[in-house]
Amino acid sequence: MSLANLRGRAAWVFEEDDYDIDLIIGVRNIKITDVSELAALAMSDYAPDFGSTVQKGDVLIGGRNFGYGHPHYPAMRAMRHLGISCVIAESFSPGFFRGEMSMGFPLVTCPGIRAAVRRGDELEVNWDTNEASNVRTGQKLPLQPFSASERGMLDAGGLILYLKARIAGTNNAEAHAP
Repeated sequence: MSLANLRGRAAWVFEEDDYDIDLIIGVRNIKITDVSELAALAMSDYAPDFGSTVQKGDVLIGGRNFGYGHPHYPAMRAMRHLGISCVIAESFSPGFFRGEMSMGFPLVTCPGIRAAVRRGDELEVNWDTNEASNVRTGQKLPLQPFSASERGMLDAGGLILYLKARIAGTNNAEAHAP
C-alpha cells in the first residue's frame, strides 16, 4: 500500500492544547471493546450527533501536544471506524504519535493549521509537496515531513507490515501484506 493523498472535511477542530485523547469517547468508556459502540459514543460530550456528520475521508484538526495523556487506543479506533482518515495538528504527544503511526494511521504535524481551518472546511493533504491546503480559503501550509521510517510504516500500512518488508529485504511492503 502506498500513502495516497487525502481530501476530506475538517470533522472537528479541537481548540484546546494538550487535548487528552480519552475525552473523545469519555474516560468512563475506554474499556469498551465493541468498535461500533465506541463510534456511537465519539464526541458525544461535545456534539451528540457527531458520528452521523462524519464522512469517509474526513480529518481531525488539533492544537499543540494533541493526544496528551495515556495513549489509549479506543478513541482513535472509534474515529477510524467513523471514517476519519488522519489527524492534522500543531504537534502531538510522543506516545500518542508513536502508537497511531505504528498502526499505519497518519498523524500530520502542521504548524498554524488550527488557526487556518474551521469545522467543515475541505482540506487536501499532498504527501509529495508536503502541504495541507484549505480549499475554501486557498491557503497552503507546509507539513513537517515524515522521517524515512515513519513514511515506510505509513506506506506499508503499519509497523508490522513495515518490519516484515524490512526483514524480507524489500522496500515493497505490498508484497507482504496479508
